[in-house]
Amino acid sequence: MAKAFASQGDMSEKKITFDEVGRDVWAFTAEGDPNSGVIIGDESVMIVEAQATPRLANKVIEKVREVTDKPISHLVLTHYHAVRVLGASAYGANQIVMGDIARAMVVERGQEDWDSEFQRFPRLFEGHESIPGLTYPTTTFNDDMTVYLGNRRVDLMHLGRAHTAGDIVIHVPDENVMFTGDIVEDHSACYCGDGHFSDWSETLDNIASFDVDAIAPGRGSALIGKDAVERAIESTRDFVESTYLPAARVAARGGSLKEAWDAVRAVCDPKFADYAIYEHCLPFNVARAYDEARGIDTPRIWTAERDLEMWAALQG
Repeated sequence: MAKAFASQGDMSEKKITFDEVGRDVWAFTAEGDPNSGVIIGDESVMIVEAQATPRLANKVIEKVREVTDKPISHLVLTHYHAVRVLGASAYGANQIVMGDIARAMVVERGQEDWDSEFQRFPRLFEGHESIPGLTYPTTTFNDDMTVYLGNRRVDLMHLGRAHTAGDIVIHVPDENVMFTGDIVEDHSACYCGDGHFSDWSETLDNIASFDVDAIAPGRGSALIGKDAVERAIESTRDFVESTYLPAARVAARGGSLKEAWDAVRAVCDPKFADYAIYEHCLPFNVARAYDEARGIDTPRIWTAERDLEMWAALQG
């Protein structure tokens, strides 16, 4: 019998931190669990990332209510993954915003992703019975969009493929703060199972070009100050390249997925083994890197069945 995914046994409670990363701009973080963001405008609030269930979303709302009583008017979702979007109903936001590509991915593979992630990481779906169904946006955009929360401007942008094909970032110009979703992580493994390795570095360059003063990453601590921002961007780049290049070398010589797994571990374990969710992400990262190196541009849809088949192959 194959051993369980690393995350299936991860049931420990994570400590929540709520940091102000700019004036009236907050990062909700939880020791490597999915982060959320809060942007307070003149009359209302924008939330970035919904969490996986309404029950978990209420933990974000509790923190929001510690700093403002303004209503939540907007919920922005950086991509389509279940752990980011399925708590949306808790916020009661009139506007739920995604990029066009992210919405298309909900339609194409949203249910499969939900089923797959629920099996892989049960703790993140605390209160799953309260999820009303897939989350669809009320508003989408292609390359960029601006939302005004009163006088506060918030820019939403698609800067390139990385963690998924449809990632967006959120920039608050008056405080020069950015929410990057899972394009940037801090001391946490990148989940690359739906990623685009060959594009990721350029997308990181596009983020770096904004020269922001703070980033709220997808996972890990809030990054306050330019030094912290640069460090996290470069460590994310190193993680992505260290995963892809060994797998690509194996694929180029016709080697097996199991050989790619061994090659990636040899490079990544010494550098990243202590990162949050490292063991959880690694099999999916290797499988996607191996596929991309063999010319599969669009990530194959993960299903609960495919997860187990892949895992069995790696255990062999």
